[in-house]
Amino acid sequence: QVQLVESGGGLVQPGGSLRLSCVASGSIRSMYVWAWYRQAPGKQRELVAHIMTVTTPAYADSVKGRFTISRDNDKNTVYLQMNNLEPEDTAVYYCNARHILGASKGDYWGQGTQVTVSS
Repeated sequence: QVQLVESGGGLVQPGGSLRLSCVASGSIRSMYVWAWYRQAPGKQRELVAHIMTVTTPAYADSVKGRFTISRDNDKNTVYLQMNNLEPEDTAVYYCNARHILGASKGDYWGQGTQVTVSS
């Protein structure tokens, strides 16, 4: 059973930066797509960014140019570097790992980490 554990959330002022990390307890190699989602109060969960080993990372329009997703397969870890944060980025951020053949083959979620952007 794979477990994902996020860390790195917190309170930051507008314009600041945070780096989120997500570590998988089991082995998740190149057959999985890693992604970061977020959910703000009263809103649906939305995809922020995702990455596979060989494809270009993809981002939601709202975070392009500010967020960077990366992965370290040797450490079973995915990161989300968030720069120039805005109050609208306030949300609970979730890490997800989904098998490339579909969720039925493997779909794992972390518990979430709170990011609050406020002055």
